[in-house]
Amino acid sequence: QVQLAESGGGLVQAGGSLRLSCAASGRTFGSYAMAWFRQAPGKEREFVGYIGWSGGITVYADSVKGRFTISRDNAKNTAYLQMNSLKPEDTAVYCCAADQGGYGSRRTAAYAYWGQGTQVTVSS
Repeated sequence: QVQLAESGGGLVQAGGSLRLSCAASGRTFGSYAMAWFRQAPGKEREFVGYIGWSGGITVYADSVKGRFTISRDNAKNTAYLQMNSLKPEDTAVYCCAADQGGYGSRRTAAYAYWGQGTQVTVSS
């Protein structure tokens, strides 16, 4: 069982930056792939990106590629989402998720564990 808790959300102006953190419980964090998804009001949950268990593989949605970076520190049981050049359309609740398979996926069904989410609001 893994419990995930996001932090770092908030209100930022367009063009600004935020770094989200996803703290995980449990001793097997290093074997999980970690992903970030987001959901804006009235929209479906959207894939943002994932990082493989070792950190050697990262995959991003086209909408955030070049602006967002996912990283992880297995010693701290924490994954991060660095968001730069934020746009109003990035406004959403951001959730992290853990995949026991270790390699990650764009599909929500691949992830057994989810955090509650943190709100990111980008003003124009």
